[in-house]
Amino acid sequence: MKKPLSEKQILTDYDLHLIGEGTHFRSYEKLGAHVLEVDGRTGVHFAVWAPNAKTVSVIGDFNSWDAARNPMRLIGSSGVWETFVPDIGEGEVYKFDIRSRYHRHHAVKADPYGLYFEHRPKSASIVYNIDNYRWHDGEWMKKRRRTNWFESPVSVYEVHLGSWMRVPDEEDRFLTYREFADTLIEYVKEMGYTHIELLPVCEHPLDASWGYQTIGYFAPTSRFGTPDDFRFFIDACHRNNIGVILDWAPAHFPKDGHGLAFFDGTCLYEHQDPRKGEHREWGTLIFNYGRNEVRNFLISNALFWLDKYHIDGLRVDAVASMLYLDYSREHGAWIPNVHGGRENLEAIEFIKSFNIATHEYFPGILTIAEESTAWPLVSKPVYLGGLGFDMKWNMGWMNDMLEYIAKDPVFRKFHHGSLTFSLLYAFTENFVLVLSHDEVVHGKYSMLNKMPGDDWQKFANLRLFYAFMFSHPGKKLLFMGGEFGQRSEWNFDQSLDWHLLQERPHNRLQKFCQDLNRLYASERSLYEVDYDHRGFEWIDFHDVESCVISFARYAKDRDDHMIVVCNFTPVPRFGYRVGVPAPGFYREVLNSDSRLYGGSDLGNAGGMQAENLPWHGKPYSLPMVLPPLSVLYFKPVR
Repeated sequence: MKKPLSEKQILTDYDLHLIGEGTHFRSYEKLGAHVLEVDGRTGVHFAVWAPNAKTVSVIGDFNSWDAARNPMRLIGSSGVWETFVPDIGEGEVYKFDIRSRYHRHHAVKADPYGLYFEHRPKSASIVYNIDNYRWHDGEWMKKRRRTNWFESPVSVYEVHLGSWMRVPDEEDRFLTYREFADTLIEYVKEMGYTHIELLPVCEHPLDASWGYQTIGYFAPTSRFGTPDDFRFFIDACHRNNIGVILDWAPAHFPKDGHGLAFFDGTCLYEHQDPRKGEHREWGTLIFNYGRNEVRNFLISNALFWLDKYHIDGLRVDAVASMLYLDYSREHGAWIPNVHGGRENLEAIEFIKSFNIATHEYFPGILTIAEESTAWPLVSKPVYLGGLGFDMKWNMGWMNDMLEYIAKDPVFRKFHHGSLTFSLLYAFTENFVLVLSHDEVVHGKYSMLNKMPGDDWQKFANLRLFYAFMFSHPGKKLLFMGGEFGQRSEWNFDQSLDWHLLQERPHNRLQKFCQDLNRLYASERSLYEVDYDHRGFEWIDFHDVESCVISFARYAKDRDDHMIVVCNFTPVPRFGYRVGVPAPGFYREVLNSDSRLYGGSDLGNAGGMQAENLPWHGKPYSLPMVLPPLSVLYFKPVR
């Protein structure tokens, strides 16, 4: 007798074996909801992992949310339940009704592999066919595969889509992904950034989490449109030579009832013991990285974004919280590993597996760690004993520099070490210098209002800070609003203050950041040798009293170099001599004090001839005018 379609096994035994083994890295094509044709009838195949469930049903508008109508069948001992529902298709709203074998627990859950969700505060999953979109970014994808990002300019504009810009005339609504494809891309291209980094766009219920408390790991948030709308945005980025990096949050997930928490009446995705399974500081749960199916879920999710959405990189959030069992925990509130240590061995193996898989399947993508400790070899290959990330956020440089630059210049000479310390470790990792969203919230002030002095000095200090950042070894990241001097702290619930651009100081700062990006991308000496000591050489860092430092940046061709001189005081200095390695004319290619940027317009008339007078251990030298609170870039004319 022929089995009913609802009882027909769609998943193969091989699929189930790989899922149980933790190596089915395309499990997003099998689990969840997928439109299929079975025995000549079109419908939707539903599959979900719930090994401790007594019964599972799929419920939705198509069956009046009646759990008795479409029960699912457990396939052997795999823990996976499936069913095929004929005569339904895209757009169907659904959840899983799960009754546990334990505690008489009953829950109605969204699909962990759901591809599209209802708009908050609704929380159901929606059947969506994500294979219909036709991409137009073939040239970008070919170029990406052969690009060496370590030797390329990488200047990242970090964006929170919900607050970059809104439509005030329409009840302050969000822009859509397709509107961002016009406005945001045009702006980023005009400003000269190479990449956009999006704060998490995976579906999340709470706006105030900024996306970091994810529910729908496989779904771009419906706040801004459909999955294909998001594809359209990424496609447009690529056609404009802009890479897209996603913030990805595999460190923790929220406790919302429709999410992963206590999924089948047991701690399925999280650790059962709260000493390993709960971030009490954040009110979230920690993934059980030692469980094959959980590792499979997360690695499959990472590959999903690279595969189905052509994402160019993943910035992994809160890596330190994954690496350490005692992260943000008091003594006695954590469980040591099998060796008695505080390292989370299971998380370490997951991170390595994630990095191996992403680079094996998608050469040319970037994985970037937000890791705030001294854990060694974060951005070194796994085969060399590293964690396998391509790059790591330089939190040490950020903290030191923000502390230094916030001081009144009269006191900076007493903190000179904060200015120079980063060069002691600059080449131990592949660093990204970051001024991120975390630095302009919760009472930390905006970038502009971190600066000391009156308004003129604030803008001068900020230009000085940015120009020093772009000449320092490492790739670059700046959070939105910092490029034009947003005065208020970032508020996730409202647009940036774009009206400030009507004021000259803000407009000129934006022009400065635009020119800085373009100069950075055009000069090999500023990016080609970021991760080797041969790309940087101190000229002088001993002038503590004047708070002046000077150094050279070199391309692979050492004749191609840039001389950088920074004055961290408001005192102009005339005839200030700086040693240089070669004779000839040195063109002043950047002066942060130019009137074009709102400065006092002191400078060196476009450049000067090197004098045959040894200085700073160099055979030649430049006697320059050093403007107040400024950075000068000089390039020898060959």
